[in-house]
Amino acid sequence: MPLSREEVEHVALLSRLKLSEEEIERFTGQLNTILGHFEALREADTGDIPSTTHVVPMTNVTRPDCTCESLTPDEALANAPEHRADYFKVPRVVE
Repeated sequence: MPLSREEVEHVALLSRLKLSEEEIERFTGQLNTILGHFEALREADTGDIPSTTHVVPMTNVTRPDCTCESLTPDEALANAPEHRADYFKVPRVVE
């Protein structure tokens, strides 16, 4: 079912696009060509092909979560411009 000129104008209106007469004609043809390709894909027999989310197998590349040594509070605050007790003191950003 090809798109009509009025449908292309309506989509342009919804998209807030101002199209010239030449652009409307060109886009009507281009969109109908694209929809024709989708019609050809719809006719392809895909009944025996399993659904996939990715073309290639994907695995999550993460490291194991393990504990390790970290800085002491004094080491972490050594270069801080300001601190109070074991915390960094920063300017207020929310009123």
